Parts: sequence; C-alpha cells; structure tokens
Amino acid sequence: MKTIAIVGASGVVGKELLRSLDYVNFRIEPENLVLFTSPRSAGKEVDTPYGKKVFQAFDLEIVRGFDLIFLSVSGSFTEEYGTALTEEGAIVIDKSSAFRYKEDVPLVIPEINFEHVKDSKYIATPNCTTSILAMPLYPIYKKYGLKKVIVSTYQATSGGGQAAMEELESETRNYLSGDKVLNNKFAHPIPFNLIPAIDSFQDNGYTKEEMKMVWETRKIFGIPDLAISCTSVRIPTFRSHAESVTVETEHPVDVDEVRELLESTPEVKVVDDPDMQHYPMPLTASEAFDVEVGRIRKNDVFGDFGLDFFVCGDQLLRGAAYNAVRIAERVWDER
Repeated sequence: MKTIAIVGASGVVGKELLRSLDYVNFRIEPENLVLFTSPRSAGKEVDTPYGKKVFQAFDLEIVRGFDLIFLSVSGSFTEEYGTALTEEGAIVIDKSSAFRYKEDVPLVIPEINFEHVKDSKYIATPNCTTSILAMPLYPIYKKYGLKKVIVSTYQATSGGGQAAMEELESETRNYLSGDKVLNNKFAHPIPFNLIPAIDSFQDNGYTKEEMKMVWETRKIFGIPDLAISCTSVRIPTFRSHAESVTVETEHPVDVDEVRELLESTPEVKVVDDPDMQHYPMPLTASEAFDVEVGRIRKNDVFGDFGLDFFVCGDQLLRGAAYNAVRIAERVWDER
C-alpha cells in the first residue's frame, strides 16, 4: 500500500492538509499516513480525521522511504532536506517558496497547469495569494487575454502562522482593556490597524510578498513578460485573504459574459449581488474550499478592455493545503 508523510503536521497548514485529505476522501489507509514534526512536538497525541495519531520527530532516513511527502515547513528546512527526500523515489509536494522559481521545478495549480508536473518527483506550490488570484484570473486570461494586472491584497494574520494569530487575539484584548498594545510578529501593533508591508523590501521598492505574486503568476500562466503589480497589506483578521483586482485585457470584455464564465469555473463561487449586499468577505470565505469572486464590473480607466473584481479565499485551505492535496490526488491516480 502507498504511504504518505506530512512534515510540519503540527502547524496551521499541516492541520489543514489533514482536513483537505479527508474532504476529498483521499485513498489512504489510516495506518499508512504518518505525521512528522519538530522534536519539540514529537510524542504528542492528536485527534485527526484518520483517528488518533502521535507526532513523530522528523528523520530524513525514515521520511524519504514514503511514497508521497507533503512539506509544510520553512524554506530553510526545505532547502536543507527537500531534494534529498526524493532520492528513494518519493514524490514531494512542497508548500515553501524554496524551489518555486527554479526552472526544473514545476509550480502547480492543478486546475490550471497540472501538465507541468510531467514525471517530476518534486512539485512546488504557489504562495497563497497567487493561488487565490489565479483561480478566477486564469479563465479570464484564456478568454480575453491579459495586458496588465494590478492587485491589492488584504491578508489575514494567519499568513504569519499560529503565533501571529495569537498576537492579534491577545493584543486586541489588551487594546480593549486599555492596556499597552505590543507587537512581536508584526512591525507595528496589529489590532484595529493595517500594515501595508509584508516580508522584506526589495531593491525595486516592492516587498518580497508582492513580488512572489508577480513571479509565480508569470510562471504558472506561462507568460514571462506579463505586466503585473501588487501591493500587499496585513489586516487584523484571523483567516482568509482578500484581493482587489484590476485587469486590462487584449480583447473587449462583456461583464455578464465574465460572470457566466466564472460561474462555470470549478472551485470558484460567484458572490455578486450588490442589491442584497452579497460580495466576497473573509467572514464567508473562511473554512471554505472555493474562492469567492464578486464586485465584477467594467473598469472605467480601460473601458471595454478593462475589468474590476474582488476575490476572497481561505489561504490556509484553497491557498495552501487544498491546492497541495488536489495535486496529490492526480499524481496518486496517475503513478
């Protein structure tokens, strides 16, 4: 029987990998699924959709004997161990950014470019904001072409991990109690604030988080010169990233046609009824596997060749864990 290892199983995305495997009824016997963590968490027993499991400390020699390995760990960990895990034939699906931009490593959203996997043993998955954007943007690109894409992202604290979510909660309590508000995970206090900078600034004035969307969208879509600009903002919500998107297309756009196109796109949910105040929000997108899209309208700057829309998706699920599991489903069936 085939075996699966999740490395980084105790983290927020590791937990969502388990949830996503269960959601798709992944064909795996419970005893053939093993959870690996840092030595700090090893030995802890947890309830999972596959019964009680005990976290095991990561051991390279043990883990690379598995058939399929999910990596939900830091880029530095992946750089040290990632490719070594494939040496005995394992397929590795990596959530980190360590190898996303290497030419010989496919960067995959299965609904868009699964054919890029080919016979690769190592498969990278995109940043969560890229995954959420790409789901509605790709069908628009295929039908109308793209000249320019301008995006502003509004990213939940869970993008910074469990400690970032805990900081939002604890410091919000301090704020409401009149106590001093501190910051550790963020450059500034996050309660009732927003921070228009995520990750380190690059020489071009963009942050690395913003450039990830540029680099990754170009690679996934196969458009190396796509004009795309992004501004990333951290906001005081727990989960689900939102994005405001403006595109200039190569061919004239019909808004009603776009709405019908997106309604027929798998894994995309159109939430677009202004009269009823229905539009994508973290409140409704959280815990959901689909990407919500709404506020679909003609862009007055680009006229017939322009479109505005708003998307929201649970970055821990659609943006991260669920995307990796959907890749695994197809690889599992084909090999």
